[in-house]
Amino acid sequence: MAFAITQTCCNDATCVAVCPVNCIHPTPEERAFGSTEMLHIDPRACIDCGACADACPVDAVVPVDRLRDGQKEYAAINAAYFEGRDPGTSVTGPNFHAWGRPRFERVLPPDFPTLRVAVVGTGPAGMYAAEDLLLHTDAEVTLVDRLPVAGGLVRYGVAPDHPATKGVGETFARFHRHPRVRMALGLEVGRDVTPEELAAHHDAVVYAVGASAARSTGVPGEDLPGSIAATTFVAWYNAHPEVAPDAVDLSAERVVVVGNGNVALDVARVLVADPETLAGTDIADHALAALRRSRVREVVLLGRRGPEDAACTRSELLALTHLDGVRVVVDAHDPLITEALDAAGPQDRAAALRGAERERVDWSRPPGPERRIVLRFRSAPVAALGGAERAEQGGGGVRALRVSGADGEAEIPAGMLLRAVGYRGVGVPGLPFDEASGTVPHEAGRVAGRPGTYVVGWIKRGPSGGIGANRTCAAETVGSLIADAAAGALPAPSGGARAFHRLARRRSRHLVDARGLAAIERAEEARGRRDGRPRVKLATVEELVATARGPRRLLPR
Repeated sequence: MAFAITQTCCNDATCVAVCPVNCIHPTPEERAFGSTEMLHIDPRACIDCGACADACPVDAVVPVDRLRDGQKEYAAINAAYFEGRDPGTSVTGPNFHAWGRPRFERVLPPDFPTLRVAVVGTGPAGMYAAEDLLLHTDAEVTLVDRLPVAGGLVRYGVAPDHPATKGVGETFARFHRHPRVRMALGLEVGRDVTPEELAAHHDAVVYAVGASAARSTGVPGEDLPGSIAATTFVAWYNAHPEVAPDAVDLSAERVVVVGNGNVALDVARVLVADPETLAGTDIADHALAALRRSRVREVVLLGRRGPEDAACTRSELLALTHLDGVRVVVDAHDPLITEALDAAGPQDRAAALRGAERERVDWSRPPGPERRIVLRFRSAPVAALGGAERAEQGGGGVRALRVSGADGEAEIPAGMLLRAVGYRGVGVPGLPFDEASGTVPHEAGRVAGRPGTYVVGWIKRGPSGGIGANRTCAAETVGSLIADAAAGALPAPSGGARAFHRLARRRSRHLVDARGLAAIERAEEARGRRDGRPRVKLATVEELVATARGPRRLLPR
């Protein structure tokens, strides 16, 4: 029985590397690798060895005969990808790869002095870069993060109902304890230390700072009370220490989410999920309590284009249709929407909604008693409208969103507006920055005009691609770094590792090292075991730092 790759595929291609029969595609060498939403297993070539399932960091690979009800479609999705394609295998031996001559393109001379590399950011991009350096060189790596805990978007960006995706964090965590790794968590470059000071103590610096700002919709009224960025909402339910527990008000019955990408779907699911199903996850305690009191019964996902061009992946859209106790409805206000759903082919994104309910929603009526998600395509936001009835709560919060579509303008009454129209990079003090793209200018990861300085991840290529896309991105950047080292193009540092850590301790009162991070992990997991959850996150900087330092008291500022 063949295996199938399912919804949680991270696209990092670890499974491709271990497959003995080359049945997982597209591979990193194939043109489609950078654009495909997920990888696929060819059922004609799979020999059921299970190597891919063992290697998968996010538990996305499942035997076809063990697919659950919400996953059964993936057997057909994997098979459909290979229709009309040659499986490309041979039957001349047990291993069907066509091996070429061995190449060692990224190897330093054996007598090359040990490099000291700082990686700024401990999310997927930074950790893939650190992994590459640790596995392919004898470099010593300093992991730097402005928060006193590691994880980045794996910890603070993945929805709590996607525990398998969070599992990739365990893969990265083994490098936190690596003998050639030092950690300086709670240290912000540009505030506590300058880029020049960081570079002066390392042979090279790799910035993996992501894209932390939310894009604006640009419509009037988007700053009204009750209108918040989806990034804030995601950080709130993930216990990010920079978002207050009371930052989100769930007193509205209807919420409109502008956007229909994966983040938009994440927040929609969390808003209408049965809180008891989230009680077994690592969701923030304050978010779980608020969701238990929540009055939200309906979430509207607003998209400018049709279902064939939805910004989310097909797998996330398919998962939306399998939510227990939640109706998924497509607002059939435009005949082109119905036509697109009916015309969708088996591999098209819109096919995931072919069986969804369709109705022309009457927005003059309040939400019904059931929990439901309404997908309204081919509609653009025009203005967020305020209401005097909420003036006592802060000066007239959101009461409706005016939208424009083929049938003219309409008002969708809502007490909360979530803006999920994408992320944007923020400039790092001292580094060049392209305001138009929200990225640091670079060539193959090399920062323009800054020898020994590199970028990786979303700050390098913009907010595109999931977790696994950072692996190939990091390989390119680390390849450039190694080539520059071999060519003698890296500036010589003037300070050593110990001097840097003395500097970091002087500059940051929140500094956490690897031992402190391990203490945080143990404490959160212990709290989780007490409550029957994988972990209960510490939600403030003070809690994180105090736990990292054990019984020692925090020093006054």
